[in-house]
Amino acid sequence: MKNTHRYEFLLTLRAKNPDEVKIAIDKLTADVESDGATVEQVQNMDRRNFSYSAGDISSGTFVNFIVVTTPEVVDKLRARFKLDAEVYRQHCQKLAPKKVAPKTAA
Repeated sequence: MKNTHRYEFLLTLRAKNPDEVKIAIDKLTADVESDGATVEQVQNMDRRNFSYSAGDISSGTFVNFIVVTTPEVVDKLRARFKLDAEVYRQHCQKLAPKKVAPKTAA
């Protein structure tokens, strides 16, 4: 794909039990791929308490997605995550390109 970059999406999910988390991660992965992005890595970082209570929720399950896509698709994904009831918070940042180790002569 032309003009693609690596992005990191850190999502805080409302899901509490492991089965709900697995279903939510599978759904979000399918959503990301349906918009044309390539999922490079998904990391479930478990449920954690917030340092302060933000309304009706005091903890969330943190999930880290590394995706390769274009900036236009990132905008679509951010809008999709904002409307998803399972996603409580989201953070997205552009990552540096992957470093490729130089080939050595044998």
